[in-house]
Amino acid sequence: MIYSKSFDRCIKELSKLPGIGKKTALRLSMQLLKMNQKDVEDIANAIIDLKKNTKFCIRCGAMAEGEVCPICTDNNRDKQIICVVEEAKDVFLIEVSGKYNGVYHVLGGRLAPLDGINPDDLRIKELLERIREDQVKEVILATNPDVEGDTTAIFLKKLISKNFDIKVTRIATGVPIGGYLEYTDEITILKSLENRREML
Repeated sequence: MIYSKSFDRCIKELSKLPGIGKKTALRLSMQLLKMNQKDVEDIANAIIDLKKNTKFCIRCGAMAEGEVCPICTDNNRDKQIICVVEEAKDVFLIEVSGKYNGVYHVLGGRLAPLDGINPDDLRIKELLERIREDQVKEVILATNPDVEGDTTAIFLKKLISKNFDIKVTRIATGVPIGGYLEYTDEITILKSLENRREML
């Protein structure tokens, strides 16, 4: 113990978050210590509420407070266009552009055989069911433009084309090669969607 037990515990707990090392956890703990009590309690309560109330939509896999997310229940959305993303956070990133009016499908990851992530580990079966049930006309593959994301997109394109006669497109490369949607600004994401190309 270098500081107080409470301070050390805070550093230890914050360090469990991805991307937060001990130095960052130390800075965050110090900042929390300097903040007024109400603000710290608001942060703590927001984290508790997030974990208690936020689930994943049983239909698309995006974040939801109930069984189904607001996007899936929105009758103004075009249910015949599905944008396929790797993670639930990617839905939020595309939604920020404010221009996409279709629905989403979250895979829950991407193919990475070396890491033991295979097609059965992703929500691919559910995607095929939705394409069939909703008479989907276009699937936009918005996986990240890196090796695993491209591998996933190519696999999905082949699988979809084998089972359905529909348009399958890929987001344009405005998103940098090897980049991630979460590090891309909303204008670039919008342009990548607008300039999507059909996969051959």
